[in-house]
Amino acid sequence: MNRLTLPLLLALPGLALAQGASPLVLDLAQSLIQTVQVDGKATEKRTPNYTKVRPGDLLAQTVTARNVSARTLANVAVKLPVPAGHVYVAPDGSAAAGVRTEYSIDGGKTFAPAPLKKKITVTENGKAVTREVEVKPGEYQAVRWTIAALPAGTEKTLGFRVQVK
Repeated sequence: MNRLTLPLLLALPGLALAQGASPLVLDLAQSLIQTVQVDGKATEKRTPNYTKVRPGDLLAQTVTARNVSARTLANVAVKLPVPAGHVYVAPDGSAAAGVRTEYSIDGGKTFAPAPLKKKITVTENGKAVTREVEVKPGEYQAVRWTIAALPAGTEKTLGFRVQVK
């Protein structure tokens, strides 16, 4: 597991604290997900900190946001890009209570809740026509979670699944 500590100003806009006094710690992890047979039943097996990926491997990308301060943090925004060479597949686990999930198809510049829409231009009867179409999850490039409230000393683990191209 990798630990990444970000300044609070990145996670909580509008709240200024002394530099280096971040009450938010982010732990990043990656696990290989495999389907194995246990007692004749298909079961999911996870191999943590898996680094030798091959095309087709299914991985869980997770981030644990931990409040190390003595007070509740509000509207904590945590962004995680879809790694290069991978395709977003699905959320990892169920939606966490008190967390809003949004997705980006422009490298993390803008985010919106699913399903995302985009405009495309097609030719119909010799004329260019603009249509709005739903974006497939495989086109997602980043995920942002906004945690409404993260009480002192607590943590939330969030994540998604990707497949190696």
